[in-house]
Amino acid sequence: MKDDTLNSLYIPNILIVDDYGANLKLLDDILRPEGYKTRLIPGGKLALLAAEKEKPDLILLDIMMPGMDGFEVCRRIKENPDLTDVPVIFISALGDTDSIVKALTTGGVDYIFKPFQSEEIKARVHTHLKLSQQTKELREVNATKDKFFSIIAHDLRGPLGGFMELTKIIANESQILTGEQKKDMNETLSISAQNTYNLLENLLEWSQVVRGNTAFNLQNLILKDIITGCVNLAAESAREKSISLNIEVSNELQVFADSNMIQTVIRNLLSNSIKFTPNGGEVTISSEPDENNMIVISVKDSGIGISDQMQAKLFSIDATTKRSGTNKELSTGLGLLLCKEFVEKHGGKIWVESVEGRGSTFYFTIPFNPV
Repeated sequence: MKDDTLNSLYIPNILIVDDYGANLKLLDDILRPEGYKTRLIPGGKLALLAAEKEKPDLILLDIMMPGMDGFEVCRRIKENPDLTDVPVIFISALGDTDSIVKALTTGGVDYIFKPFQSEEIKARVHTHLKLSQQTKELREVNATKDKFFSIIAHDLRGPLGGFMELTKIIANESQILTGEQKKDMNETLSISAQNTYNLLENLLEWSQVVRGNTAFNLQNLILKDIITGCVNLAAESAREKSISLNIEVSNELQVFADSNMIQTVIRNLLSNSIKFTPNGGEVTISSEPDENNMIVISVKDSGIGISDQMQAKLFSIDATTKRSGTNKELSTGLGLLLCKEFVEKHGGKIWVESVEGRGSTFYFTIPFNPV
């Protein structure tokens, strides 16, 4: 596993399935010193249960086992949509062509003959783990590309189209419009322009992240100063909906973070809270240290809440979570993807707690630097 192509923080989990204890121990002795996490399974049925519970990164599978042979185990694994992409390497003393063909047609990616050599096991395991990781990365790239084009094709074209139609009406029919109608149209144009600008800003920033072009400059920051600046930027949007913005953060609290990234996270969470909170609501930002030398920052609103089904998809690149705000504000879900990228860049995590109709609270953690 000593290769730059495998992230040093990534510890692959390998399921080793064989009814012969000596083989389990031998394979474990070969792979565990390489830095892999191994799980030894003495039978086919137990292997299925273990695979469903923890979704391994790779499975080493014997064929001749009592109760359920390796062919059946592999077939059932590949029928499970959550496990279909897990590579299975057969390890068997069976050397006939029919067994090899059957192993590969049931979903196996490789076939190693017993008695096996330790260097061969290491090389093949490493190769298939690397291929699996590259496949996952390729899927993420494709999902990112699809998301990018979807935003351009639909979410950006929509507000721009409405903007153009309003400008045509104002240009061609301004003489017959009342003062109140002109005022309403100007307000609509202002909101549309702001929504489009916010979308473009997130889109450009997200493209920088995807390409790895975002600078990362860690420094000591006064958290309340950062939050106050973001609240001031959001104040006008909140005022238009009569939403009160509250800050419950100590003046002395410091964090060790990239200022631009943390501001982007807070701005997006604030914007979402205001967007999905009805007129007259409330949004509160607070913070507290946890036991892991991190600061937990929360953005709580009294808004419409989020369903359990949508919560599960909020931070996924290949899921659609866009919906309109309480005043028809534009939303694409792109801001939350940025938040996730930037929080994880700091070694933190982001999550949400919400009940439909009773508001939402978004939490994220960043490193804590006590005075």
